[in-house]
Amino acid sequence: MSAWLPTAPCTPQECVAPPAATVSVPRRVLRCVVGLTVLVAGIAVGPLVRRLPRTQREWLVRVWSRAVAAGFGVRIRSTGERGGGRGGALLVANHVSWLDIALIAAVRPGRMLAKSEVGAWPVLGGFVARSGTLFIERDRLRSLPDTVGQIAAALRQGERVVVFPEGSTWCGRGGGRFRPALFQAAIDAGVPVQPVTIRYRTGRGEPTTVSAFVGDDGLVASVRRVVSARGLVGEVTLLPPIVPGAHPGRRALAGAAQAAVGDAVAAGRPPHAHAHPAARTPRPAVAGRGSRWG
Repeated sequence: MSAWLPTAPCTPQECVAPPAATVSVPRRVLRCVVGLTVLVAGIAVGPLVRRLPRTQREWLVRVWSRAVAAGFGVRIRSTGERGGGRGGALLVANHVSWLDIALIAAVRPGRMLAKSEVGAWPVLGGFVARSGTLFIERDRLRSLPDTVGQIAAALRQGERVVVFPEGSTWCGRGGGRFRPALFQAAIDAGVPVQPVTIRYRTGRGEPTTVSAFVGDDGLVASVRRVVSARGLVGEVTLLPPIVPGAHPGRRALAGAAQAAVGDAVAAGRPPHAHAHPAARTPRPAVAGRGSRWG
């Protein structure tokens, strides 16, 4: 198996709970229609938005992303440090759901890294590519250096790039190891790494796995749970950036970012909540032997 095809122990049967409070069927249908319409419309005009000055572009992306989430019935709550600089930065986040992209874009827009299959989608794939999305061939380890180079080039140009270094979605009660390969791009470009934590809660503030998209769960099933839930909230926490040179090498940098995200996720979890073994906060790694990119 490729180093970029990691798997999580999460399954829909064991990890994903149905929404405790639901909305009516007509409202679910309306949410689906509105959410999908806003999503497709935004992707379609993405290439045009990409040509706008950065301030205008980011404002429109934030508005659109919040509209997408609201269309599907999700409120976004954000906290943390946005940072005052306009230079490049690598944003790294835990990965729970297909909604994660909209949540981050609503708070800290940047170029997303997506699997290459997305670029091959009929019609939408072309629009996504022209909107500035970067792609990674997860089943071809040899392509990683080129991907790292493309990300580093974008970072040098002052772009933000958003990646999910776990390489797989988790249910939110735990998390996977941050793969160090893409952190090399931040080192090469000399830009900070900003850890980002994503959590989902009910309207009463309780953690929920309703939005998780894991294992053999189908996208339709995940969307159905989301649009059925009453008061679903997506939380984005921007953690303090890790400045260039703070850690010796990509493995140590990945370990530090993973520890920051893991601590923040654990802080928002109730004491009795279950956590997967892999979710334990690691000590920052030290540079050592192993795969060049793994």
